[in-house]
Amino acid sequence: MSRTSSWVVFTDLDGTLLDHSSYSFEAARPALEALLARRIPVVICSSKTRAEVEDVRTRLDNNDPFIVENGGAALVPAGYFPFPIPDGRESGLHVAIEFGVPYARLRQALVRIRADLGAELRGFGDMTADEVARLCNFSRREGELARRREYDEPVVVESAAAARGLTAAAARLGLRTIRGARFLHLTGNNDKGRAVRALRALYERDRGPVRTVGIGDSPNDLPLLEAVDAAVLVQKPDGAYDPEIKLPGLVRAPGPGPAGWSAAVRELIGV
Repeated sequence: MSRTSSWVVFTDLDGTLLDHSSYSFEAARPALEALLARRIPVVICSSKTRAEVEDVRTRLDNNDPFIVENGGAALVPAGYFPFPIPDGRESGLHVAIEFGVPYARLRQALVRIRADLGAELRGFGDMTADEVARLCNFSRREGELARRREYDEPVVVESAAAARGLTAAAARLGLRTIRGARFLHLTGNNDKGRAVRALRALYERDRGPVRTVGIGDSPNDLPLLEAVDAAVLVQKPDGAYDPEIKLPGLVRAPGPGPAGWSAAVRELIGV
C-alpha cells in the first residue's frame, strides 16, 4: 500500500453512502472520486452480506477491505497488505478475519426462540428471495444476494414486546440482537467496532499512525462510530438524526444519505 495519505474512511451503506430508498450513491460520487485520487481507503462497514458488498464495491470501483454482517467478518483482498494477516483465513480472493458465529447456529437459535416465545419472528432464512426483495425494495437478484448470510440473521418483529423477547432469549443462548435501519439482527459477540479496530491496526502496521473517519446513521453503527477519530452521523430521510447515537464531538452531516455523506467527508478531509 502507498503511504500517500494517513486517512482511512469507514462507512455504513444503507441510508448513509447509499440512498435509503433508491440505493444510489450518485450524490457522493465526486467525493468518492476525490478520495480515490488521493488513495484514501474507503472501507465499507455494513450489515449486508459479502455477496451484496462485493456487488456494491464493483459499482463503486472500490478495492479496499470491507466489513460484512455487522462486524461478522473483515475481508482483506489477497496481497493488499505486505504481510500475513494475523488470525486470517483464506476465503476466495480475500483473507477473512472472522468475529461472528456461523449462520447455521443463528438459524437454529431463531427456530428455538420462536417456538419458546410463540411469537411471529421471521428471518431472511424463512423467506424467499422475492420476499426479501419486497421488504427491502430490492430487485430479485439483490434479494438473493441478501440471503447469502454467514454471520447475522435479520429478523422482522411485529411488536416492541416481541423484540424484547427475542433480545432476552438470545442473551440466554449466548447471542445478542442489534437494531439496524430496517431489522432487528440476531448475531453473536461481534459488532462493527471490533472489526474496525482490527483493520485500523493493520493499516497502522503498514502506514504508521492513521486518522479515521466513521460514518453511519443507525444504532448498529454506534460501535463503528465509537472506534474512530471522527464520528459522523448522517440524517434520516426525514431530516432527523437517530436519537440513540450520542457521542462527544459527534459530527452531524448536513443532509441525509449520500448528500450528507459527501458534505461531511469534504469538510473533514478537505477533498
